[in-house]
Amino acid sequence: MKILILGPAARYGRYRPPMEFIDRQELVFLDKESTEAQIIAAGGEAEVLFADAITPVSAALMAGLPRLRMIHSEGVAFDRIDLSAARERGIYVCNNKGCNAGAVAEQAIMLMLMVLRRALEGDRAVRDGRQMEMKERCMVEGITELSACRVGLVGLGDIGRAAAERLRPFGCGLYYCSKHRRSPEEERRLGVTYLPLEELAETCDIVSLHCAVTDETWHMADDAFLARMKPTAILINTARGDLVDNAALRRALTEGRIAGAGLDTLAPEPVPADHPLVDLPPEVREKVVLAPHLGGITEASFRRAHAHMWRNAERIAAGERPDNIVNGL
Repeated sequence: MKILILGPAARYGRYRPPMEFIDRQELVFLDKESTEAQIIAAGGEAEVLFADAITPVSAALMAGLPRLRMIHSEGVAFDRIDLSAARERGIYVCNNKGCNAGAVAEQAIMLMLMVLRRALEGDRAVRDGRQMEMKERCMVEGITELSACRVGLVGLGDIGRAAAERLRPFGCGLYYCSKHRRSPEEERRLGVTYLPLEELAETCDIVSLHCAVTDETWHMADDAFLARMKPTAILINTARGDLVDNAALRRALTEGRIAGAGLDTLAPEPVPADHPLVDLPPEVREKVVLAPHLGGITEASFRRAHAHMWRNAERIAAGERPDNIVNGL
C-alpha cells in the first residue's frame, strides 16, 4: 500500500513505532509546503495520506488521489481538511483525539502563570539590572496567585478536562462552558461549575480556550466577548488562532480593557513579524506571552499520535474500519 506523508521523514523516523507493517508499505515523503500538483504527481496512487494538522487538504487534492481511502491528521485538529469532500468520496478522515491533552493543558497553565507572575517583564528587568526596582513595584502593585483566580474553560473535551484536573490542586475556582453540559457526576469529579459563555466571560479572572474551530466558534473572542471580560482578566488560547479576532484582542489589550494574554497559537500560521498581536506597542508587549504552538508537540504526544496513525493505516490495509473518524462516515 502506498502511503503519502506530508511531513519530514526525520520526524516520522524518530517517532516510528516498532511495527513490521510499516516496512511492507511504500512510503512517499513530501514537504508540507509542496503544491497540490507536486503532491498528486508523487502520490497519485496513494491509499493513505498523513498530514500535519495545519496543512490544507482540499477537494481538488482528493480528486487527484483517486485511490485515497483515509486522510489522517498528525495531530488533533482537522479543520484544514475538507470534511464534506472527503465524505462525498467515501474517504475516512481521522485524528489523534486526546493524544496531547495533558501536554496542552500543561502549556495553558504555564501561560497562565507567566502572565500572572509577569515573567517576561521580570526576565527583562533582571537582565537589565533592574531587579530591585521591579520587585519593589510588584510588592506595591500586587501579584495575583493562580489559587486566587476563577478560571473559565471554554470547552471541556480531552484538553479541557486535562486542564481542570491539573488546575484543581492549585485551589482555583473552576468553571466551564461547552456545547453539551456534562453530567453532575463528571462535574463533581472535575470540580467544575457550568456557566453560559457570556456569564463565564464576565465572572472569570482567566478565560482559557479549549474548543475546536467551527462556524460557531470562529472569532468567538471578538469585541463583544472581550468587552464582557473584566479589565483585570487574562485570555489564554492553546487551541486554534482562528478562535480569536486578532484586531479585537489588540484593541482590548492596548486600551487596557483586559490585563493580558497567553497565546500558544495565532492565526495565520506561519506567524508574520508584523502580526497585530506580535507587533504590539512597548507598553503592552510584556503583558502578552507568546509561544510558537508548542503545547501539543512533546515527545510523548508524538509517540502516542504516530502509533495511532500507523495502527489506523494497518486497519485500512486489512479492509477494516479505522477509529477516531471525524467526518461522519
